[in-house]
Amino acid sequence: MQQDRIQIPDSVRIAMKTLRREGYEVYLIGGCVRDHLMHVRPHDFDLTTDATPEEMMAVFADYKVIETGIRHGTLTVIVNSMPIEITTYRVDGAYEDNRHPTSVSFTRNLREDAARRDFTMNAIAMDVDGNVRDSFGGCSDIEARLIRAVGDPDVRFEEDALRILRGLRFAAVLGFEIEEATSSALRRKAALLNSISAERIREELFKLICGRYAGQIISGYTDVLGVVLPELLTMKGFDQKNRHHCYDVLTHSLIAMENLSPKPYLRLAGLLHDVGKPRCFTQDASGEGHFYGHAEESEAICDAILSRLKVDSLTKKRVLTLVKYHDVPIAAEEKSARRYLAKLGEENLFDLCLLKRADNLAQSAEWRCRQSEIDALEACIRKVVADGECFSMHSMALSGNDLIALGVPPGKRLGELLRIAFDAVLEGSCENDKDALIGMLKAKKHL
Repeated sequence: MQQDRIQIPDSVRIAMKTLRREGYEVYLIGGCVRDHLMHVRPHDFDLTTDATPEEMMAVFADYKVIETGIRHGTLTVIVNSMPIEITTYRVDGAYEDNRHPTSVSFTRNLREDAARRDFTMNAIAMDVDGNVRDSFGGCSDIEARLIRAVGDPDVRFEEDALRILRGLRFAAVLGFEIEEATSSALRRKAALLNSISAERIREELFKLICGRYAGQIISGYTDVLGVVLPELLTMKGFDQKNRHHCYDVLTHSLIAMENLSPKPYLRLAGLLHDVGKPRCFTQDASGEGHFYGHAEESEAICDAILSRLKVDSLTKKRVLTLVKYHDVPIAAEEKSARRYLAKLGEENLFDLCLLKRADNLAQSAEWRCRQSEIDALEACIRKVVADGECFSMHSMALSGNDLIALGVPPGKRLGELLRIAFDAVLEGSCENDKDALIGMLKAKKHL
């Protein structure tokens, strides 16, 4: 099958032509071919060849070669400073850990190599001239927008359980439907995800939640994702019984998540900001549901989730800050803006506004009027920032050295005086001027 010639870097083209010149087959394989067929510009270019690792070493004797995974047939060749990963056609042996084959054997048959891959759309090969080798119907599945396992889906997921999350991630990103037999196998084999490392789970989850169709997939496959995020199971179907809400906790959270930019920390905050609600649920005499203390409970649960997934400290701090303050009312006044800029910092405060906006958009229609309040708060924050107002001690006109020069010894008392002066600036009761601040401290008999 002839397709339009794929746009590939010159270095990749050189590597492919070098192998062909020596009589070997070589094809682009996997994501780059899939993206090309979907009219998306490819970025990662993986090659597969019938040349053995030893034969590749001989072919590329004049190039720097890194033995990336030579036992599994993978070498990285450096061509014009570009690393190019090339793998020998192979057949995998038995899988004993639901992730890695215990052995591999090399083959000269491309179809045998394609048979070990996860999904048909990733098993399509293309040569440098645009000729396609499609052994398992991947091209027609792309046209039909279907995710289908290569061969027996149960076997594919038993071999590598991470493929379960990869399938959901592709569906969330591409908007493809998961083919019926593959979908059923995903559910049957979901428990195998318990054998996958936290790092691998996190990597796939981050990509999944940033997908355009993430809400649809998380809602449709909560039972599968519940293996790695069991907290989702308690959220699904939990009726809030509250006039502000027309959705259950999970649906509300998914709508909020999808109203945020596709950045992992923002999407995580949107997904998990109300994760503590089921634990905090109470009803009053009229039957109205309440969730007193749910932000603090959600923060604690998030902390446990992010630790379990081994999320980096910066992302964790950002998510926990947003979850902790998502329900705190902040008045659209310069005094409040200064105080929360001092407490959270500029970036976190603007992100908090984004979460508050998304949270409100996921509530009952009659309560979405709060968007104008958030508009006013954001405008107020921008004005404080643009005016260069003081919202950190570092920008205060009075310093510790100024107080030491007035006879205040270094220590706890010095810090207390600086905090009193800083609070006065934040409250607007004293201008950010050294003499004015000293005068205020003297007037209040602190000096």
